[in-house]
Amino acid sequence: MDDLLRAAPLFAGLDDAAWTALRPRLTERRLDRGEHLFAEGDPGDALHVVAEGKVKICRTAHDGRENVIAVLGPGDLLGELSIFDAQPRAASAVAVTDCAFATLSGHDFAGWLADCPAVALDLLRALATRLRQTNEAMADLVFTDVPGRIAKTLLSLAVKFGEPDGTGGVRVAHDLTQEELAQLVGASRETVNKALAEFATRGWIRLDGRAVVLLDADRLERRAH
Repeated sequence: MDDLLRAAPLFAGLDDAAWTALRPRLTERRLDRGEHLFAEGDPGDALHVVAEGKVKICRTAHDGRENVIAVLGPGDLLGELSIFDAQPRAASAVAVTDCAFATLSGHDFAGWLADCPAVALDLLRALATRLRQTNEAMADLVFTDVPGRIAKTLLSLAVKFGEPDGTGGVRVAHDLTQEELAQLVGASRETVNKALAEFATRGWIRLDGRAVVLLDADRLERRAH
């Protein structure tokens, strides 16, 4: 796990001495698919870094409807907001696949930050990126139609999880159910499935269970804008 963690943006800039000082403060946790890392309303007492697998960040409405805010993978940081403002978790983190995490408690985080203040810049960059993504997602809901949002989501997932499929395409194993993918896009499952089927008919993608193969990223890019 150490090699995976050292490559995470939050830790990549640490020299050997700083990493050696930090490593004993990190605890490891593994989850099976469907298990919660934390739930909305839980105390925010630690930050987590994904070492293996995928995790969805989601919120649940009073009527039980769920909104998937993001899907995170190896190297991604989550839960950092609550340790800054000491507020309960604003969303839930649920394993989409079997996952491994490194966890740093709020107390140990404060000590680490005091010992290594340069890390604050990396955290600020991570928070700025998260804020930009949130603003962009809000704008997309207002200004972009559902097929455009689907195209944009597929391209975003490809950046995080895409791998060459050996035939010139990019296989994106998102591991989401149809309902979860629809929640991520912010549309009904029927509407999302119809758009995906149209993309497949046009030859832009190939559907493969809980994965999709991008065959024409340029067309998807144009459709996303």
